[in-house]
Amino acid sequence: MAHGRIRAKIKRSSLYTFGCIRPPVDSPDEPHQFRGPGFSRHVCCNQPNLHQKKPLKYCKNYISTTKYNAITFLPKALFEQFRRVANVYFLFAAFLSLTPVSPFSAYSMIAPLTFVIGLSMAKEAVENWHRFMQDMKVNMRKVRVHNGEGVFSLKPWMNIRVGDVVKVEKDQFFPADLLLLSSSYEDGICYVETMNLDGETNLKVKRSLESTLSLDDDSAFKDFSGTIKCEDPNPSLYTFVGNFEYQRQVYPLDPSQILLRDSKLRNTGHVYGVVIFSGHDSKVMQNATKSPSKRSTIERKMDKIIYVLFTLLVLISLISSTGFAIKTKTQMPSWWYLRAPDDEGLYDPTNAALSGFYHLITALILYGYLIPISLYVSIELVKVLQALFINQDLNMYDEETGTPAQARTSNLNEELGMVDTILSDKTGTLTCNQMDFLKCSIAGILYGVRSSEVELAAANQMAMDFEGQDGHFTRSGGQNGPEIELEAVPVSKESFGVPIKGFSFEDNRLMNGNWAREANPDVMLLFFRILALCHTAIPEYNEETDSYSYEAESPDEGAFLVAAREFGFEFCRRTQSSIFVRERNQSSQEYVEREFKLLNLLDFTSKRKRMSVIIQDETGEILLLCKGADSIIFDRLSKNGRMFEEATTKHLNDYGEAGLRTLALGYKKLEESEYISWNEEFMKAKTSIGGERDAMLERVSDMMERDLILVGATAVEDKLQPGVPQCIDKLAQAGLKIWVLTGDKMETAINIGFACSLLRQGMKQICISTNVDMLNQDSKKAVKENIKLQLTNAMQMIKVERDPHAAFALIIDGKTLTYALEEDLKHEFLKLAVGCASVICCRVSPKQKALVSRLVKEGSGKTTLAIGDGANDVGMIQEADIGIGISGVEGMQAVMASDFAIAQFRFLERLLVVHGHWCYKRIAQMICYFFYKNIAFGLTLFYFEAFTGFSGQSVYDDWYMLLFNVVLTSLPVIALGVFEQDVSSEICLQFPALYQQGPKNLFFDWYRIFGWMGNGLYCSLIVFFLNIIIFYDQAFRSGGQTADMTVLGTAMFTCVIYAVNCQIALTMSHFTWIQHFLITFSIFAWYVFLILYGMLPPELSGNAYKIFLEALAPAPLFWLTTLLVTVACNLPYLAHIAFQRSFNPMDHHVIQEIKYYKKDVEDRHMWTRERSKARQETKIGFTARVDAKIRHLKQMLQKKSSVLSPRVALAAART
Repeated sequence: MAHGRIRAKIKRSSLYTFGCIRPPVDSPDEPHQFRGPGFSRHVCCNQPNLHQKKPLKYCKNYISTTKYNAITFLPKALFEQFRRVANVYFLFAAFLSLTPVSPFSAYSMIAPLTFVIGLSMAKEAVENWHRFMQDMKVNMRKVRVHNGEGVFSLKPWMNIRVGDVVKVEKDQFFPADLLLLSSSYEDGICYVETMNLDGETNLKVKRSLESTLSLDDDSAFKDFSGTIKCEDPNPSLYTFVGNFEYQRQVYPLDPSQILLRDSKLRNTGHVYGVVIFSGHDSKVMQNATKSPSKRSTIERKMDKIIYVLFTLLVLISLISSTGFAIKTKTQMPSWWYLRAPDDEGLYDPTNAALSGFYHLITALILYGYLIPISLYVSIELVKVLQALFINQDLNMYDEETGTPAQARTSNLNEELGMVDTILSDKTGTLTCNQMDFLKCSIAGILYGVRSSEVELAAANQMAMDFEGQDGHFTRSGGQNGPEIELEAVPVSKESFGVPIKGFSFEDNRLMNGNWAREANPDVMLLFFRILALCHTAIPEYNEETDSYSYEAESPDEGAFLVAAREFGFEFCRRTQSSIFVRERNQSSQEYVEREFKLLNLLDFTSKRKRMSVIIQDETGEILLLCKGADSIIFDRLSKNGRMFEEATTKHLNDYGEAGLRTLALGYKKLEESEYISWNEEFMKAKTSIGGERDAMLERVSDMMERDLILVGATAVEDKLQPGVPQCIDKLAQAGLKIWVLTGDKMETAINIGFACSLLRQGMKQICISTNVDMLNQDSKKAVKENIKLQLTNAMQMIKVERDPHAAFALIIDGKTLTYALEEDLKHEFLKLAVGCASVICCRVSPKQKALVSRLVKEGSGKTTLAIGDGANDVGMIQEADIGIGISGVEGMQAVMASDFAIAQFRFLERLLVVHGHWCYKRIAQMICYFFYKNIAFGLTLFYFEAFTGFSGQSVYDDWYMLLFNVVLTSLPVIALGVFEQDVSSEICLQFPALYQQGPKNLFFDWYRIFGWMGNGLYCSLIVFFLNIIIFYDQAFRSGGQTADMTVLGTAMFTCVIYAVNCQIALTMSHFTWIQHFLITFSIFAWYVFLILYGMLPPELSGNAYKIFLEALAPAPLFWLTTLLVTVACNLPYLAHIAFQRSFNPMDHHVIQEIKYYKKDVEDRHMWTRERSKARQETKIGFTARVDAKIRHLKQMLQKKSSVLSPRVALAAART
């Protein structure tokens, strides 16, 4: 096409029979009659200023997907922080620290809380700022807007207002929902790609009203005005009702005149449109939901652990306060030196109950170390660092687009390791919308030697299986008998020359005109002409390559046209009534342009599953050329047209097993009188008005598409995004369930399911659907009863299945899903879906995607992940536990709403199986260890207080307690959370079953949590009682001095530091110099602090003056006690892990041992065997498909063997 303004000579609408035919001029449509709520929108065209004030004030075109704004940040962020139970407790404790009952100074309670809350809020602010900046990239896109006087100038999207007239040029996105006024084509047609809205890649045809066709250049809008009255903003993408008042006439509006925001103008120079819905009123934004506040499963469970610890805290505080009250009443009167009661009334023998209550508050603050305040801030820091590693992972960097992975929120890192179900969009997520013509069957003969991916994988696996089994069949012979050759599996050959997009066919029998020397050249000629003529594509000449490219409604059509071109039948142009094809002359090899008159075009629909054209060639012969699903074409064959049916059927089955998409091709010769008679009926149906028009067209078309003669079949390979089948296969081996939710047609969705191995030959498909006639005629109750019956029958079919290899796939369309998601049916639907190996929901709206996501999340109670690339996926992404946006493709709405962004679907494998697995185990072990060390430390305070008469006295210096979580034990646990690896990334990918440790929650279940708490309890008892026994009533220094409270507290604290740091060293599986340094540093820092603190004047250091240098360091008893207590504290855990690894090892223990002893190098067979074990049994994915292919080949081999065996016996008897 020429650059700049396009004035097409063809009225493109004449190419479309069912969708875009205008009714006769003498039968104008009546305007819509609507009143009442839901239809109050009033748009004054070309007068945007009228919509800036009431009653016509509508929202701006500015959009925001952020979680906070400048006004809501403080209250919402504080709410987020105090949703955490521990923070509520510490806020309560901070208030109490201002009272005399506090055992600590106020700043020591308020400062840590402020630091923790402030740091977490700062992280939220930074992440929200990144979302805001991505929003602004969209808001600042430019489009031409009418400024008055017929002048259009560039404006940002965010400044567009309702009523503005905008000019959108080719390959630009529509900035708002527009009414199409005119286009660069004379008849107001434009082509729109709606991939971001409904996932479909085929181009939609939109047409303007005939009354606005004269508005065909900028100056025409100088005095333009009109009024639109229509429906209010709503999320329905496929409906629109309104009237357009223009030049004293009222015209009805329907969806064919509406251009939706985020769809794209294609194959059209420009369009003019007036803004109807802007910003969050647009249909795509109506389908979006507010940014949700997501919390991970571990974080929610952590709240329950806090409840347990808080219960323990209250319990020991009650014990302490009760003990204090009893001591106050019975013994305090004799303790004259206390001078009871005190001035503040904290202890009064005459009112022991009140004294006990005051002491309860003191104890609640004193034992607060049971609940670690630094836990949250440490987790926040660890998650930020984990997110940094995700962002910097070069294995998830897309070189083609220069796009890295991006963790847009770090709150959900560990949730990546707990996913049970993946809900995926199709278009742009799984597919790259490219078909390759690979094989064909013509006149019952198979052509095409290149193998599909499924065939190659099956051949390789079969070779491995048969070469590795000495007692069974080999490639060349069988056991105890003559040679039994395996059925040949084709091997792909390298393509010579430049690869051709859409054409991977290899077979010299058809190339370069060689087809003319085949057995049936006349049939072959028809085959190639069907490819070149039976379509609705538009050719575009490329001067640089001196060839044609094609704008086709589907990728299949594009592949067929490329194939026809390569075979010597190049579709070059079309007019309203003719199609021109350049055919290669067989004798001279020169190209000759032939004209075929296009008499009728019977378009493809999901119900018809076929497409036909009626053409007249240069000899005057009239032919009907048809292509469609094999089942449809075969049912319409004439008796004498079935000559090649048996061979073609076999080829189609082979293509299906190879994972290819197939169509059958047929034709029919027509007599002129027969055609004229039929055409009269067809034109009557075509120009009729009313609800019966489509049914009449279908009936008349069906009359013609009978008595066909079979020509052959095509096989195209659906080009998925790189690595998609392998990624799905690995995720399936990891035990993940995969659902596909797409706005595409059922046939397309099924084909994609086959291409990415979610479906395969032999898998039983359960199609839950609702007949259109039923929807029109029956009541809602009857429709629901029908759907319920289908669900029940399907469940029964699954229950009675006895074949262990049987697999079921559930396929459901959007209309049926509307009923299946209602309250009384949704649980039955979910139960059926869970029982199937794969689930495909097609023709679903964005809202339905979100509802399905919510149903799976809430109904199963498992973690769900949604992944998509377009605006139609935003609701699903936000509703799921984890939302993944595909960046690097057109449109950024999905990315802006997501929690994580990746450039291609294949990176999901590494994000989950590697980073998800690591993050889950790191966070789980980190939290368990945190509770362990705080229980080990905090309970020693309780023991000492009980030992000292429930006095409220702390055995540790205040500075010891402040430094415990901040410096002395914080760095190793952060290293655990950031660097820990049970196995390397390569091993994670080789042993995908390791991922199931997350969904099964093996490292953060209550058994493990209470185990760590019990370990902390044991450690606290050892630390306290061994120190009391050793230091009580005996000298510990050479001078005979006994230990005072400061010496005892310092010795106990030293034992705690050693015990917890040695414990984390035993917990780690992966050591780098960083872990070694931080653990050593934490212990060394304690001694440095003791020395420096002890050197301070007594006014500052108190009883700790020179405590280490003069009192503890010279005493051998101190060092021996530290060693004894450390060993005693860690010995049970060491025994536990030794027993577990020896007698009940987990999967990663086995792998660690294999790697440590290098058995993976020394014994490759054992390593391969272990790898084959380390995958979840699955019925989807490439591996399951190859296994099914192998079973099929083995069955064929057994049949051959059984046929040959009698012959061998007979030959032996004769000899």
